[in-house]
Amino acid sequence: MLSLDALGPEWDCPLGSKDLEEEEGPGSGGSGLPPPSCFPGSWRHDVGLDCKGSPEGAEARAWTVHYYSLLQSCLQQAGLPETQDRSQVPRTGCPGAEATLCVLGSPSTFLSVLLEGGVQSPGNMLLCLSPAWLTKVPAPGQPGESTLLVSKAVSFHRGLTFLDDFVPPRRATYFLAGLGLGPGPGREAAELARDLTCPTGASAELARLLEDRLLTRRLLAQQGDVAVPATLAFTYKPPALLGGDASPGLRLVELNGKEGQEALVKEEVGTFLHSEALGDALQVAVKLSGWRWRGRQALRLYPRAELGPVVDTVLALLEKLEEEESVLVEAVCPPARLPFPGSPSPGPELALRICAVVCRTQGDRPLLSKMVCGVGRVDRPLRHQSSLPQTLEAALAAVQALEAGLSAEQRGGRQARTDFLGVDFALTVAGRALTPVALELNGGLCLEACGALEGLWAAPRPGLAAEEAAAAPLVETMLRRSARYLMEGKQLLLLGAGGFSKKFVWEAARDYGLKVHLVDSDPNHFASQLVQTFIHFNVTEHQRDEENARVLAELVRARGLQLDGCFSYWDDCLVLTALLCQELGLPSNPPAAMHLAKQKSRTQLHLLSRHGPPWPAPSLYAVPCCPLESEADVDRAARQVPLPGVMKLEFGAGAVGVRLVEDASQCHEHFSRISRDLQVEADHPGIGLGWGNAMLLMEFIEGTEHDVDLVLFGGQLLAAFVSDNGPTRLPGFTETAACMPTGLAPEQEAQLVQAAFRCCLGCGLLDGVFNVELKLTGAGPRLIEINPRMGGFYLRDWILELYGVDLLLAAAMVACGLRPALPARPRARGHLVGVMCLVSQHLQALRSTASRETLKALHDQGLLRLNLLEEALVPGEYEEPYCSVACAGPSLAEARLRLLGLCQGLGIDGPHYPVAYFLSHFK
Repeated sequence: MLSLDALGPEWDCPLGSKDLEEEEGPGSGGSGLPPPSCFPGSWRHDVGLDCKGSPEGAEARAWTVHYYSLLQSCLQQAGLPETQDRSQVPRTGCPGAEATLCVLGSPSTFLSVLLEGGVQSPGNMLLCLSPAWLTKVPAPGQPGESTLLVSKAVSFHRGLTFLDDFVPPRRATYFLAGLGLGPGPGREAAELARDLTCPTGASAELARLLEDRLLTRRLLAQQGDVAVPATLAFTYKPPALLGGDASPGLRLVELNGKEGQEALVKEEVGTFLHSEALGDALQVAVKLSGWRWRGRQALRLYPRAELGPVVDTVLALLEKLEEEESVLVEAVCPPARLPFPGSPSPGPELALRICAVVCRTQGDRPLLSKMVCGVGRVDRPLRHQSSLPQTLEAALAAVQALEAGLSAEQRGGRQARTDFLGVDFALTVAGRALTPVALELNGGLCLEACGALEGLWAAPRPGLAAEEAAAAPLVETMLRRSARYLMEGKQLLLLGAGGFSKKFVWEAARDYGLKVHLVDSDPNHFASQLVQTFIHFNVTEHQRDEENARVLAELVRARGLQLDGCFSYWDDCLVLTALLCQELGLPSNPPAAMHLAKQKSRTQLHLLSRHGPPWPAPSLYAVPCCPLESEADVDRAARQVPLPGVMKLEFGAGAVGVRLVEDASQCHEHFSRISRDLQVEADHPGIGLGWGNAMLLMEFIEGTEHDVDLVLFGGQLLAAFVSDNGPTRLPGFTETAACMPTGLAPEQEAQLVQAAFRCCLGCGLLDGVFNVELKLTGAGPRLIEINPRMGGFYLRDWILELYGVDLLLAAAMVACGLRPALPARPRARGHLVGVMCLVSQHLQALRSTASRETLKALHDQGLLRLNLLEEALVPGEYEEPYCSVACAGPSLAEARLRLLGLCQGLGIDGPHYPVAYFLSHFK
């Protein structure tokens, strides 16, 4: 991207007097009216920009018209259609039933966010062109906080835009505003963003801090690995946040007054100009620092040798200071110049300035989103361009650390945070090495520059579809915080606490602010002390599920529970949960669909009968099988189902009792063993024996095994996550290894997702989070089974880590009748490869080299990812994995190599448990 500054030799005015850094646009000062419109293109102007009940003055109206025209110009240059005016027919519906992501500010600044949001959450990304389109109302039960209501907005829907009125107004679940002190709606936006109940991505209070060059430069310098220009700062009554240890290359001089400082200034400036901290710099810049000077300050350049003019300028600027403002004298970093190999430069020498956008992601981790490079004249400082990766993430980390120490009042509200940041760097030479030097932090400028590079309002570029938009991580964060806001305080009935592997549920529920009421068979379950209400009830008597659902419904009513939803992630409780939801009138899948998916042979036989349309029909994915309830059924099944086959429990879980059988005699032997060993729930709790111990025989399918975790709402596929499983230790099928994201080609991944989706729809599963196990054969995907609940073992944790999507929260939202606020195109932030540890195979290692304490210590150090699945080291014939140990990496190959080395060192790998073989599919 070329600098906006001309590349020719002309200067608008002499060096040293030109305001070189003043950003053009609405925030640059001047009158309160917008600049004269000169937008290319044509569009209708007779649109309904007035908001009923909120009249605008002439100046505010001019800004609304200006922003509407700017939006149309940007859309036309992006090759997108003009906004359709639908305001004559207001949009209706429940105002708080779904995510409402609201942006107030310049369309050109936020267009990349708006377009990406229109793809990730169609119809829920709203642009308000005027503060009058928004209203703050006191939030019930939350003194001092307000709810933000949207009466009018431009909604974005997959490249289409609509001007809409909302009756009743929609409740904003996330608010992002352009803030400023200049003309335009910046001041009103700042007031609207203050003390909201919904999450906000910026506030005037935080912007004051982040756009103070002295404060942010001090933060960056204290990081240690972030280079900043050598700076001398004269500050008048500095803010308390500037306190702390001295920072390298940064000299702070506190003034007790603005007059009579000539001697002090001359001494300090003279020392600074002759100091080694300036390195090879030939010039210094003098500028003002403080929120009041944002976007309209002067920068003056002087040769390093000219002490007098520098001192005079500092003294002149001191007269303009107010409390907590500063005058900065800083080194102008010698730019890294662009070479022209083999020939002299054809014109003025060119230099680079770089900038990027970094976004807050899951777990408050900073992520570099996009870089843009600026090219301009060496003899004229580049205005705003882009930035470099390592330092950018450190920059947001420093900002997050600063915010963590601020009170809600200092941040501008309990929900106010900085969700994205732009950092400007100069690329300079230190010694013989290229070095990025951080100049300043900003808000929307870098975002706008990165959007321009992506071609958002320019001709599409080949291959662009494969790139991730700069705003994608920000939109994901907006959706994530919006979902948390929607669910905070929801009353949820949960059936089945689950075992040790589900301990994460209670911490997550507390973190999300969910009010959980628990029903479980164990009166002494540890979770009974962690919930709002505990109801002791036997949930394993499945022959009485319909009666038990009615009894439970009466217990809920008797206790006066006002529930928003009811759900379960525990296999034993899925059908009972659907029946109870039916009794209570709460959202759920039909009980018949849950029962169909829960009984494995019925699932396959039902899907085999579904031949379509539409095509491809579910029958293409189903596998021949035969239910087994008695010894007589075994002979019949062995004749009907091609052998070798797989025998398993009809209602089983965790691969317990699943076995490869080669012939009829092995079928009889395994049936007899299961019938003897696994009869009632107490024989192996949690694997569905409350339903009985009936079995099935199904055809053995050759191919690679995969899990597909789906989120469905109203029969629509909202998200899908595919993972690969390693080969099992035949004749058993206990999982050995896994990787995520899948290493399959995109076409094969899409085939698996469609197979899983169509099988769920074929069983009548329309709403919820489901785990579908499939094999990919030479003839396409084949269904192993559907688990009509959230995936178990490590899956929820891995998906949250890699994609920032919490399947537990998504399941809770669906249970409340809310569409989960999920990114439409989630992208993994790395790779995870893991291996299962079994007590029968690793008891010695788990008591020594790979003890729980050792594994947890390595997890805390970030060297591995540990998921404990069982509490005790108890061996048994029908065992489930004790834990999952995984390693992360930027590539599948690197994560696989790290895990293999770790397993060899910990004693997990060995001849009896060849980890290299289990990982051999992951290439």
